[in-house]
Amino acid sequence: MDADRPRRTMLYLPAANARAIDKARTLAADMLLLDLEDSVAPAAKEGARAAAVAAVAAGFGDREAGIRVNGFGTAWAAADFQAVAASAADFLVVPKVESVDDARRAVALSGGKPVLAMIETPKAVLRAGDIAEVPGIRGFIAGFNDLAKDLRARVDAGRLALLYSASAIVLAARAAGILAFDGVFTAIADLEGLEAEAAEGLALGFDGKTCIHPGQLAVVNRLFTPSAAELADARGVVAAHAEALAAGRGVATWKGRLVEELHVREAERLLRLAARIAALEGAEPPRT
Repeated sequence: MDADRPRRTMLYLPAANARAIDKARTLAADMLLLDLEDSVAPAAKEGARAAAVAAVAAGFGDREAGIRVNGFGTAWAAADFQAVAASAADFLVVPKVESVDDARRAVALSGGKPVLAMIETPKAVLRAGDIAEVPGIRGFIAGFNDLAKDLRARVDAGRLALLYSASAIVLAARAAGILAFDGVFTAIADLEGLEAEAAEGLALGFDGKTCIHPGQLAVVNRLFTPSAAELADARGVVAAHAEALAAGRGVATWKGRLVEELHVREAERLLRLAARIAALEGAEPPRT
């Protein structure tokens, strides 16, 4: 998966809802996830599977699109994996991956597609580092609703009860060089709450956030887009480092801060991300 591609928002779409799938082609989601699991009733599973395969075959323009299968042990898992492996989906999402064996099994059944593993149980959090190292696992999606239930946690607006788990997910992903996506915010009408939670996810290091309603996209996209001030600072860091090298100095400073190679790499990543977002949205990267 293209490491510099913007993946600020991943929008869940019930695969049984043809209207939602059609509308998604006009929405500003960076990624689309057609769901065969929680949002689809048992009687609609087979029809949803066929609809999801047809939808990714038709495509979503420049957007990446994947399919979430039903989990191991369900009556639909085998057919789901087989259908997605043969489909045009860009990635496969597997719920409740709890172990290295689960991860390896998912990759073996993926048809070579990148696998995003959902980390949504206590066992998964504790084993996240090992799961992330399985070849073919290309990212994590936090499933905090299921996790909170299993933890018997009382989740407040700051998600204090989940911060250890969130950090563990990001830490494991970064150590393995894979992606990490924050969980969904379920209070659809509460955009202020969404903004606060998305800002927290950005601060923790997530690449983007999963969304369950089109009305959430603008808020999350804005927060996960580098700001004009961040980009100005990134340009300053890169320029200061280049100037120091040209002058034969081993140490550079920017606004009183020591600039090392690690700061330059992160600044360059932000600048590349902003350029890709601008190209995606048909705009110029913000400047100050």
